[in-house]
Amino acid sequence: MSVRTASWRKFWLSFHLYLGLSAGLVFVLAGLTGSLLVFYVELDEIINPELQISELQSQQPAQSLEAIFQAIQHVHPERSAAWRLEMPRHPQAMMMARYYTPVEKAGLSFAPLIAWINPYTSEVVSSRFWGEFVMTWLFDLHYALLLDEIGKTLMGIIGFVLLIPVISGIYLWWPASGKWRQAFLMKRHASKSRFIFDLHKTNGVYSLVILLLLLISGAILNLHSVFNPVINYLSPMYQAEANHSNYQAGVSRITLDQAAAFANARYPEAKLRWIETPDGQVGTYRIVLYQEGEPSLRFPKTTVWIDQYSGIVLSIRDPKEEYAGDTFMNWLHPLHNGEIAGMTGRVVVFISGFVPAILYVTGLIRWLQKRRAKRIHQLKTI
Repeated sequence: MSVRTASWRKFWLSFHLYLGLSAGLVFVLAGLTGSLLVFYVELDEIINPELQISELQSQQPAQSLEAIFQAIQHVHPERSAAWRLEMPRHPQAMMMARYYTPVEKAGLSFAPLIAWINPYTSEVVSSRFWGEFVMTWLFDLHYALLLDEIGKTLMGIIGFVLLIPVISGIYLWWPASGKWRQAFLMKRHASKSRFIFDLHKTNGVYSLVILLLLLISGAILNLHSVFNPVINYLSPMYQAEANHSNYQAGVSRITLDQAAAFANARYPEAKLRWIETPDGQVGTYRIVLYQEGEPSLRFPKTTVWIDQYSGIVLSIRDPKEEYAGDTFMNWLHPLHNGEIAGMTGRVVVFISGFVPAILYVTGLIRWLQKRRAKRIHQLKTI
């Protein structure tokens, strides 16, 4: 190894070390919380068993969407703006409804009131504010370090900064000619220091691709306001239209079930996922459907806007007709949480969330080992 190469390697080793020990703490936090959030809906049901419906009760016919909405309004009569009703994930799951503008959380960028409704009885079982129960608190910690918009931006920047120790780690790992096999394996019967080094090395190299995908997708999601104009310049992105219902005094709105039926008539093969109620007299129904082939079942992009009085379709958004820019952005979230590859993908992301902690601990131990060895060497030379 030449003097110049050795000097360059020493520089990147120091950079990798100190950036990893500092920003790496955020990486550990994001990884561990991200692992839990892969299954945050399921975990929330386990933590709160009252959100599960008995198998016997789930065999009853479900209430109409309108009846469920009327039950929500009865419990929360002061919440007159739009509600978003999310269809249950399975027969024993509650329906989840979000109210995005609670006065109690004014000033926060995202802190909706969430109500859980039994779809078979229309009973509002629970109402809680986002961030005030475990799984949503973890989400805010993962997404924004509990710092709202400032934290979201900070996490996006840190995500890109963390690419440096990840990529520099690959540079430092890169084996000399003829030593590729050893580079991918852990040495058998090795010393403690060699075992720690190999554990750090192999975890880093085998998780490289997934860590890069998680860091880049997470950073772009956090900084979407920065990246959207760039992506839109390269490939025109969907621009939402201003939709308004044609208000007529004395005319009642159509029911939620009728609005959903009008939307399904436009996409008969699609599956209803959300229905957002009109906000005010000129507000519209916003119906979100899942079309086969969309990357996310829970957060699809097929959307139909319905006039709340006439049921006329005002506009639609069909992700299958969009350009590459929208396709790229639509794939980011299901890529980040693994949903894009079904349960297998979610498990892979869940496991990958523990890798930053392994890298951090083994890197810290290896640094302490080298410091100790250096001090012993210095004492011997005195």
